[in-house]
Amino acid sequence: MKTTQANYKAIVSSDWNQCLAPCGPFDPIIFCYPHLSEDLSAIFKAYTGNKISLGQANRDVWSILPAPLAIAQMDNYLDACFRTYRGVPELISWCKKNKILFMINTTGMIGYFQRVFAKHLLPAVPVLSANPMLRYPSASTDPPDLYELSEVEDKGRNTDRALHAYSVSEKSLVIIGDSGGDGPHFQWGKQHQAYVIGSMAKQSLIDYCRRNGIEIDLLFGPIHDEERGEATEMAIDFMELSSILMDMSH
Repeated sequence: MKTTQANYKAIVSSDWNQCLAPCGPFDPIIFCYPHLSEDLSAIFKAYTGNKISLGQANRDVWSILPAPLAIAQMDNYLDACFRTYRGVPELISWCKKNKILFMINTTGMIGYFQRVFAKHLLPAVPVLSANPMLRYPSASTDPPDLYELSEVEDKGRNTDRALHAYSVSEKSLVIIGDSGGDGPHFQWGKQHQAYVIGSMAKQSLIDYCRRNGIEIDLLFGPIHDEERGEATEMAIDFMELSSILMDMSH
């Protein structure tokens, strides 16, 4: 789709799964095909832990998936299970009001987000970068700019694409991620003056950054895997990030 120009002062490029929401990218599939839970969880851990590529993960999923999820199946999952961490929808709305472009940049499936926006479960975002493994026909509620993400390295490429499309300075870029799968995005960001935030950071992200000499500017929420728990995570209010984002936009 064609970029809609707007006068944005900054960009937030954020992962979604287990970063802004307590869910995984394959949860809709598990909801519809519960017997695949163990295999899909193993695939998810492998690519977020930098053991296999996202492309390989997609191929592994297709090899065991009985059929692509229909819109009705995705809607049933969202009706039953959709949640975000506290304050995430409010932060997205706040960003829009303050001329900060909020970009969801994730290995989650495009089709998942198409239905999220069609059902108005989240405020609209100008840019979505996501996995084309599942994609439904275009709809008026789709984000204006929809970028395909086929490997985790595409996160940096697509963030760069948005920076240029919306004429935003690299110095006004914030990157948010949670796992080793976000490591290449953090590495790219640090090479381009971005402020990087580890949200609900997994040990795989900490280890990736340590190995590659990447300084995480802020660790937000519980850090290590053993500290993670739904009650702890859901107590974190993402609106607390608004002061940092305001500073980055000036």
